[in-house]
Amino acid sequence: DLLGAGRNRLGGSVFAQVHGRIGREVPDLDGPRRLKSFFQTVQALNREGRLLAYHDRSDGGLFATLAEMAFAGRAGLEVDVSGLAGGAMAALFSEELGAVLQVRADDADAVVAAFADAGIGTMTHVIGTVTDGDAIVIREGDDELLNEPRAALNRAWSEVTWRMQALRDNPDCAGEEYDRLLDADDPGLTVQLSFDPAKDVAAPFIAGGARPRVAVLREQGVNSHVEMAAAFDRAGFEPVDVHMSDIVEGRRSLDEFRGLVACGGFSYGDVLGAGEGWAKTILYNARARDQFDAWFHRPDSFTLGICNGCQMLATLKDLIPGAELWPRFVRNRSEQFEARFSRVAVLDTPSVFTSGMAGSLIPVVVSHGEGRAEFRDDEHAQACADAGLVWMRYVDNRGEVAARYPDNPNGSPGGVAGLASDDGRVTIAMPHPERVFRTVQNSWHPDDWGEDGPWMRLWRNVRAWAG
Repeated sequence: DLLGAGRNRLGGSVFAQVHGRIGREVPDLDGPRRLKSFFQTVQALNREGRLLAYHDRSDGGLFATLAEMAFAGRAGLEVDVSGLAGGAMAALFSEELGAVLQVRADDADAVVAAFADAGIGTMTHVIGTVTDGDAIVIREGDDELLNEPRAALNRAWSEVTWRMQALRDNPDCAGEEYDRLLDADDPGLTVQLSFDPAKDVAAPFIAGGARPRVAVLREQGVNSHVEMAAAFDRAGFEPVDVHMSDIVEGRRSLDEFRGLVACGGFSYGDVLGAGEGWAKTILYNARARDQFDAWFHRPDSFTLGICNGCQMLATLKDLIPGAELWPRFVRNRSEQFEARFSRVAVLDTPSVFTSGMAGSLIPVVVSHGEGRAEFRDDEHAQACADAGLVWMRYVDNRGEVAARYPDNPNGSPGGVAGLASDDGRVTIAMPHPERVFRTVQNSWHPDDWGEDGPWMRLWRNVRAWAG
């Protein structure tokens, strides 16, 4: 839809600037009613499920809009601009109001008719199609204006970002992410599950009415405790908010609980070994140390540590039976805070949280600045893997263990993302499954997922184990 009504004014546009000009006429909202009609029609089409993708025409004009859609969808395009007013250059590079909508071929006539009914049919044009190839082709009738590989255009589009990132971050990571654009056959993000996420293995235990108490432990700066409490509550536990000061001052005792979870999210500002600072609050306080030492040796207790909580528990490994081979967690290889939607593989370990999940490949939220697993040496890392203590690894879109950035967001050797003690009662992970246990929390998910995402199985497993 070209809401500029064919005027295609180039004043102030990126196109004018790269030619050393300013221009006389700039785009404007000449018809507010047209914009309102457009908005209402788009909303109606979206409710009907007719829209596959949408991108406004803004900086860079129609050409930039089409290119960005191709980059995001990793698809080729065949476009013909001969039906647009003002000539190819003006049509491709003016920054008038407008948008590109991707629709199914079978819906194209209905979508065009909807805009006609809204009074803006003359401004609606079918300009091209998505292709199975990897080229972006733009024509004006019989004249081919552009025919370039999508990957080459994507790298040109991303070059400034890469150069800035190479100066600001680890240049090797910046290069790996930039070179990833060359992989035209990347299958993209997918899910592989070894279980049915709709199956509630905890249901028989919840039906009994018992709600085991879980201490949702937090320290200064922790901010994921609410999501964590919600997941435990949904699985049939009674979550209880416990601050570290409650333990240190003796207001709470771990004897009150069946489970303990150390939550994540910027403890101590997520700097200077945030989780390690948290651990030292325990190690250097006699009351707290005795409480945690007794807790880890209780045969009926279970413990979960996520993000900063993972880093904290890894630092307490000398108190945890069967955790001697665990690594510590240090600054990301990228030298930056990483907030991503990464894919991990679930491995077969004794963890009481992961029963029936081995073999699954699942996306999960990553949000940390110090998530790189650092083992004493390669032999130590191999011994940990051989002992079956690694329950989660980062994997790429082909399911291979991720070694390169950003599939491996922190540089952990072997993609290590989570570990368990040898009896499975203590489980740690750097990613945040508590932030995606409901389907609607996921930034992308398969269409057939129900209310509960697959990560909800973690909490249902431990509820079944607790009996």
